[in-house]
Amino acid sequence: MAVQKLNPHPYLSGNFASIKRTRTLTRCSGTGHIPRELAGGQYVRNGGNPTTNDDLGRDSHWFDGDGMLTGVLFRRKDEDGNIEPEFVNQYILTDVFLNAKDNDNLKRPLLPSIATLLSASLVTIIVVVLRALILVCLSRLPGSKRVIKRISVANTGVVYHDGRALATCESGPPIRFHLPSLETIGWYNGRKAENEICSSNKPGFGGSGLMAFMKEWTTGHPHFDPITKELISFHAVFVEPFVYYSIVPSIRYPAKVNSSGRSGRSGPRFDIPIPGIRSPKMMHDFGVAARHTIIMDLPLSLDPINSVKGKPIISYDPTGRSRYGVFPRYEPHKIRWFETNPCVVFHTANSWETELVSPKAETCVHLLVCRLTSASIVYSAGALTPPETKSISPEYLEEEQCRLYYYNFPLTKTEKGEAPMIRNQWALSAIPFEFPTVSPSHAMRLTRYVYGCSTGGVSYSAALGKGAKIAYLAKIDATTLIDRGINHPPQQIKGCVDTRGVDEVMQSTDENDPVKLFQMPPGWFAQEPRFVPRANPATEDDGWLLTYVFDESQLDDRGECREDAISELWIINAINMRDVVARVKLPQRVPYGLHGAWFSEEDIAGQRPFDAIRRETPKSDVNKQSPLSVIRETIEKWIG
Repeated sequence: MAVQKLNPHPYLSGNFASIKRTRTLTRCSGTGHIPRELAGGQYVRNGGNPTTNDDLGRDSHWFDGDGMLTGVLFRRKDEDGNIEPEFVNQYILTDVFLNAKDNDNLKRPLLPSIATLLSASLVTIIVVVLRALILVCLSRLPGSKRVIKRISVANTGVVYHDGRALATCESGPPIRFHLPSLETIGWYNGRKAENEICSSNKPGFGGSGLMAFMKEWTTGHPHFDPITKELISFHAVFVEPFVYYSIVPSIRYPAKVNSSGRSGRSGPRFDIPIPGIRSPKMMHDFGVAARHTIIMDLPLSLDPINSVKGKPIISYDPTGRSRYGVFPRYEPHKIRWFETNPCVVFHTANSWETELVSPKAETCVHLLVCRLTSASIVYSAGALTPPETKSISPEYLEEEQCRLYYYNFPLTKTEKGEAPMIRNQWALSAIPFEFPTVSPSHAMRLTRYVYGCSTGGVSYSAALGKGAKIAYLAKIDATTLIDRGINHPPQQIKGCVDTRGVDEVMQSTDENDPVKLFQMPPGWFAQEPRFVPRANPATEDDGWLLTYVFDESQLDDRGECREDAISELWIINAINMRDVVARVKLPQRVPYGLHGAWFSEEDIAGQRPFDAIRRETPKSDVNKQSPLSVIRETIEKWIG
């Protein structure tokens, strides 16, 4: 496949371009009224922001780059509820970042771009992987600013668990950071983080042994159970069984038990093998209900062996099958596999169970996902042309789309040799839908409302040379549309309950419309929203959406951001999806990024103690010239 070099690269320019300046907490101005329920809390969003960025003609992908946290703290000014917003952004001080910071020898990031893994020849793959391995080895020689022990850039998501704020990425364990300063504390292994005051030396994620470094790779989307206080995660690796599974309880807060008997089990459970995965996968998310977990074995592989077979390391097979493995949370060996048409899923919205007593007892596990009918978004996010697909059977052929999609997995007993069947599988709405969020307190149970992002087109795949931008925020009444689909079933797999497009939804004046859209003003674009409920909500949707927004009239004639360009944080009424109740003007722009989270005042106050933070190594502390440091310097310049 030919790689088309674009200048400028859409994901290295405009408001996708990295920003070098970081700020400690800085007072912001704004308009409107900030809800007093936000007082003391902080919104934080993660995203890739490459620090070695001189070679703008290189392969690049939206998912690449060093992690940067960007937050707005709603500082409580007084007891009357007055709020003073403060902006802060900080790089996550991973081993990779600390090694590359201010290293003039490196013109490109240490790690190969996802775009390279999607398109390059075997020879190129060998060269870029060998370069990364050499740089990792060189980091152990005198003169290096940091030894690279873990290759994660921690640029994907953020989550709070058991007194720790954690940044996540698939290529390593979570890394802890401090609220509200966003300073990096250290890698977290499921038992403790670096620089914490803790005497435990027991292994956590990855365990011990030769494969420990790979088994500690943790999904960018671990799930937090608001009832049991457990953190549930998986670890995708390149060797069998290909996926491991971990459950980390909260030590600080005893688990609650609800009417269905849902409660946490004492003691962490690390690296439990998941049986039945057929090959290494590019697996970004999974489903977690109150009592069951859903692993997705989709035909999107991430397998180094692919390059030997003449395929990209990251490869999608449109003639393959999608498989969903459902198992009781604490018993993955009881997994049951449901098989259906090929697709790509990066994000799940929610999962829950229902129990049927009559005419016969039955448990069903339900899953809402953002389902893509191809892997084109993976290529467009790297400014690449998707490969030509083989001729696809009409049974599998679907139009290009990314929609909120519903699955129903009945856990009925099957005859020996009979495969479990999916009862319902169809889209809820025809609008493109990604980056889902629900009310945190309603996660892992039947949730009515799902919020997310939409575009003005039919899919999330941007045209070549363009970046995917969010022109609409969406609110979907999932309960209403699921009920409508059960009462009037659409076609299984390819069907859709609400077939209206974006323009038709925007023309609706029905206050009870199950699909509502908030349209950004012309030239403005949003990022992933995060739902924050009112302190004592009257309804599930009684709260606000927080999102960073950017006005692209601040771009110059070349499509680049002016030096004085700024972003804003908008607070939007989540009930009517119309009112912007407050706009916080930030002191600088926020590049279009990935996933965020809301941290309450209680979360910030309840953080675990630590005795140090990670810091950049001052140049004066770097070892002086020696024969080994000269060798390191020479090789770095040659391959940088």
